[in-house]
Amino acid sequence: MDSCHQISPTNCNNGNTNSSKTFQVVVVLIPFPAQGHLNQLLHLSRLISSHNILVHYVATASHIRQATLRAQGWDLNSISNIHFQDFKVPPFASPPPNPYNNAQTKFPSHLVPSLEACSHLRQPVASFLQSLSCVAKRVIVIHDSLMASVAQDAKNIANVENYTFHSTSAFNTSLYIWEEMGKSSLSSIEGLRIPKVPSLEGCFIPQFLDFVGAQYECLKFNDGNIFNTSRVIESSYLELMERVSDSKKIWALGPFIPLTIGKKSSKGKHLCMEWLDKQEPNSVIYVSFGTTTSFTREEIE
Repeated sequence: MDSCHQISPTNCNNGNTNSSKTFQVVVVLIPFPAQGHLNQLLHLSRLISSHNILVHYVATASHIRQATLRAQGWDLNSISNIHFQDFKVPPFASPPPNPYNNAQTKFPSHLVPSLEACSHLRQPVASFLQSLSCVAKRVIVIHDSLMASVAQDAKNIANVENYTFHSTSAFNTSLYIWEEMGKSSLSSIEGLRIPKVPSLEGCFIPQFLDFVGAQYECLKFNDGNIFNTSRVIESSYLELMERVSDSKKIWALGPFIPLTIGKKSSKGKHLCMEWLDKQEPNSVIYVSFGTTTSFTREEIE
């Protein structure tokens, strides 16, 4: 796993681009290789590219394929200014899924080798950013919070800015801050309420927690934070993070999933939407477990 220290970038004359074209702004998105994370930054790519800005979506070939094949709500082929940049990582073990019925935790630990392998994207990404910095007046990097070590060298390049994208809600992030700072110290924030929620203790294996800790050490190299949320919904929790962010900027840009809900014909609707339309109002609860658990076949059925 890459450690959190910066390396010197290469000179523009040694970059891997021969293009003489100059761009005002180029955006590079670096997703974490898990579906919910890949999907969110893919939708953010669409949103950014709609402003006629060139976007590079950086991942491994297999994860790019996963993200694009599962994209919903828009036609990837209709957008020409999203470029998919795939880099190779060293070979890694690909164990079978956990024997869930016998495991001490239901965390999908069989995915950890592939997650750790993606930390090796740091060097090719650093070289790629250097080459882009030579043909763009400004390069904006938006990396998943769990890919901070990969993006850390952006700080060394003068015309590159580096922002962290949080795939979870501002409320979820606030829970960690709430525990770290102590509840009494946050009582002065008007409207802030942290309800009792189940503990995350036992949800993650030590290997994954070590990986997360290494990534969060590298967040000190960012220039700000982006959330897929709305201030109308999460203003109190965003305000909390603004107070403890050490003057770094925070944006609430979401939700940016391209889904239109209206009274239209059901023809062409996704099966999930057709099913939801048949349910009584306020009768469905959606729960996302994210990367905290897996289900047995019996539980899925």
